[in-house]
Order: sequence, then structure tokens, then C-alpha cells
Amino acid sequence: MNRLLLAIGALLLPLAVRAADPPRPNVVVILADDLGWTDLACYGSDLHETPHLDRLARDGMKFTQNYSACTVCSPTRAALLTGKYPARLHITDWIPGAMPDNPKLLVPDWTKALPTTETTIARLFQDAGYATASIGKWHLGGEASYPEKFGFDVNVAGTDKAQPPGYFAPWKIPTLSEGKAGDYLTDRLTDEAEKFIERSKDKPFFLYLAHFAVHTPVQGRPDLVAKYKAKVKAGMTHTNAAYAAMVESLDASVGRVRAKLADLKLADRTVVVFASDNGGRIPTTSNRPLRYGKASAYEGGVRVPLVVHWPGVTKPASVSDAPVITMDLFPTLAEVAGLRVPAGKDPPGRDGVSLVPVLRGTGGLVRTELFWHYPHHQHYQQGGTMPYGAIRSGDFKLVEFFNDMRVELYDIKKDIGEEHDLAAARPELVRKLRDRLHAWREEVGAQMPTPNPKYDPARPEYTPPAKAKK
Repeated sequence: MNRLLLAIGALLLPLAVRAADPPRPNVVVILADDLGWTDLACYGSDLHETPHLDRLARDGMKFTQNYSACTVCSPTRAALLTGKYPARLHITDWIPGAMPDNPKLLVPDWTKALPTTETTIARLFQDAGYATASIGKWHLGGEASYPEKFGFDVNVAGTDKAQPPGYFAPWKIPTLSEGKAGDYLTDRLTDEAEKFIERSKDKPFFLYLAHFAVHTPVQGRPDLVAKYKAKVKAGMTHTNAAYAAMVESLDASVGRVRAKLADLKLADRTVVVFASDNGGRIPTTSNRPLRYGKASAYEGGVRVPLVVHWPGVTKPASVSDAPVITMDLFPTLAEVAGLRVPAGKDPPGRDGVSLVPVLRGTGGLVRTELFWHYPHHQHYQQGGTMPYGAIRSGDFKLVEFFNDMRVELYDIKKDIGEEHDLAAARPELVRKLRDRLHAWREEVGAQMPTPNPKYDPARPEYTPPAKAKK
């Protein structure tokens, strides 16, 4: 009899252990659109009020050298969801992109929708029994490539569009029920996020809240616009009152989501991540001391905020200077939640590195290189780039412009504003970094632009916009 009881106990022990396991963490990823590196108060803004994001940074970890996977939106969103470089996915521009009238180079035949063969981080969560929702901007293809095809149970407001017709109802977004006249879109998306959290409170959930804010059109709530008009003073870095109002509404959304988590007693087991898809647009905002902004080849185009709060793990008010990038969120969140990442020839998350050691404070990153590949044209943006590739290796960043294959080299640690081109003075380093950049392009199968047989060298490629300020 004793042996029988021991045998039964041995069989039941794994069940008892599993019953004692802590609940799986919820994950909330909040992605802003076109939010610049210095647009939050905790990142140095002298105008914008962001108390809730400042608090998130005080509660968790702020990254000072976080990079978006691309200088424009769609590629970064694809990279976040798949953990792969945009160059590997061949999703290398905002969808559908735009060409100048007389380009020297023709863009490659790139992919204009996220392939349904790709395994997203949402699919991993869904397969693990999580409730999943995509609320807000999608911009990764038409109906055949909407969020429901990629592991999201819920899609609210996600379409193929890059921006809303406006931030005040009527919004005319087919995947979002219409609001009352005067309703504000950022607030409405937050309403939907709160509803999803309420519905999912009894099971683990993954929420991807991808705000349209602060993308154009620049439309803030009138009460907040008036507030910032009264606050703007000469000499400030940030001076756009309507944009500041949009930033405050975005910040309020983060506060409301965290308050809902607290009300439902879910805050202690919910990881909250906040980031932006690319740098701030000039002249809507300023990214100083960074050079230029959205759509540029420089730091202002790709260095963006990242704040992570992992309750009980991240040290409050901790700061990381590690150079990290969008793709790192995939393996990080997979590890945080204990998700199984499929193996294979082209596994998801392959281009990211888990930030868990950094978040725990137990180690750093072994990776020393980051890459960008943009074989497209941004002739219509102030400070916008023409086709280019770039590598950051240690503290040095090399940019190669495909039109004439010239290069620029900067010491980012000493020259954050990229004002001093070292290419002529450091030819051996240029050769080394250039060779590595070219080898990486081969490794990921990056598509290159090709010469335009109709290019007319007697004409400009495009008529540039007004000269941008750095």
C-alpha cells in the first residue's frame, strides 16, 4: 500500500508543481508613430509634458541608444513583429513608397505586404494560449495581410493606411466603429485597449497598441493646444503646440492603460514596453542634438525612445546605454513569457538579441554591430535620404549612399550630431566597415537598386523641399 501511495504521489507531483507555478506574464507593447528621440520629458524635451511615460521610465529601464529598424514606418513594424531585418524580409520602405520624377536609381522589386508565411510574435503568444489584440495602425498590406492573419484575435483600426484621415471623428477607418463628432482618435484607441484588457483579465494576454499618434496630420485636442501655445517660449527646442498636444494625449494613453492594469490587479504581472517606429519628422518636431529626423540616414531618423517595465525584474529608474534595435523585442518578449520559438531554416526572431540580461542587470549584449538598408528615396521629406546603407560597429557609424557609393564615417560616442565626417582621415576603418556592410547585405539577401536607363543627368532627380534645420 505504501508503495502504491508513493507511486500515486510521484504522478501527482508534476501537477502540484505546475499548479504552484506563477501566472504567465501579460505583455503590452505600445508603439508610437514618428515620435522623436527627445520628444519625451524624460528624454529631454523642454516643452512636452509626459508624466506617465516619465513614471514608466522611473519604474523600469530607459534605453538611451535604441534604434528603429528603419527610418520609416512599415519596415520597422514588420521587424518588430517578426524579429527580422527589413532587408531580409524585403519590406524596406513605407508601403507603397514613392519615387522621384528622375531617379538615378530604380528601387528593387520589394515586398509590399507582410507575407502570411511569417511567424509573428503575436502567433507565438496565441499558440501559447494568450488572448491577442492589435489596436491601432497596421500598415503592412491590404485585407489579405491584416492582423488576424498573423496571430491576433482582435484587430481594431488596423488597415493598409499609413495615417488616419484625421484625429477627430468621423475617422472613416473601416476597421473602427465610428465615433461621435469631436471624439479624439488617440483617446478612442485607448478605450478599445481598456476594453480588451477587461475582457482578457482572467487569462494571459498580449496587447499591441500601435497608436497613429504622433504622425501627421498634426491635430491636437483644442484644450491642450491652447495650453501649449501659452507655454511656448523663445529659445525652446520644441515649439509646436499642436504636436505637443498630441504627445500629451499619447502620454495620457499610457497612463490610462497602466491605471487599468492596476485597477484589475494585473500591474505586477504585466510587462509594458514603449517605443517609436522611427525618428521625429522635421519640421513637425526637433530631434536635436541628433542630425535631421524621420526619413534621413542619420541618427535623427533611427534613434528613438525605448522604455521597458518588467515588474520585479527591472531596477527602478535604471538606464541602459547598450545599442539595441527593434528586432530585439521579439526574442526578449519570447524569453520573458517562456514562449517556444520555432526552429528551422529561417526562424522568427533570428536578427534580434534578447535584452533579458540587460533588463535583469546580470549582463550585457555580445552583439557589436547594427545594420540599416534603405534602397529607396525620401526626396519629399525635409532631411530625407536617397538610397543608402549603414552599419554601426562599436562607437563608429558608416553610411554608404548608393547613388555615387560615397561614404561618411562618424564617431557616434564623441559626435552624436554627426557633424565631423572621419572618412578621409580613417581609410582603413572605412574599408573594414564597408566590407562588413557588403558582406551583411549578402548574408540577408538584401535587394539593391539598379541604374535607371531613362535617367537624365541634365535634370535634377527631384525638386528638394525647403532646407531642413538639424
